[in-house]
Amino acid sequence: MKPTPTFCKSDYQFLRELILKSKNATNAKEIGQLSNELDRAVIRKESELDSSTIRINSHVIIEDVKAKKQMKIQIVLPSFADVKEGKISILAPLSVAIIGFKKDDVVDWELPAGIKTLKIAAVDNSSENAS
Repeated sequence: MKPTPTFCKSDYQFLRELILKSKNATNAKEIGQLSNELDRAVIRKESELDSSTIRINSHVIIEDVKAKKQMKIQIVLPSFADVKEGKISILAPLSVAIIGFKKDDVVDWELPAGIKTLKIAAVDNSSENAS
């Protein structure tokens, strides 16, 4: 069973606004999936959020369980996305798949390459890593 995503109130409200502003975007499927994830999410105060929970600007190491490959990414706002630097938009399928989950969670998600089982190997939310 898929874990329940957790968001702090500020990220939750920000993502809801982003969804509203992105209504006519080309990635309508991801926006719908993100909206569904927010619908079932647990909302916590910033101070109660687990430090290993994936948020906007988190640095994450994800493992493709079947391929046994790891990938390091940072989840960023769409305007800061840069795949060469590993900065993935919050509206990209991979980000939608893992936002709100935490270290050691395993999620199955439909990505353009098919359904993948992703394990969250590490999460870093320290601000000194922010770029």
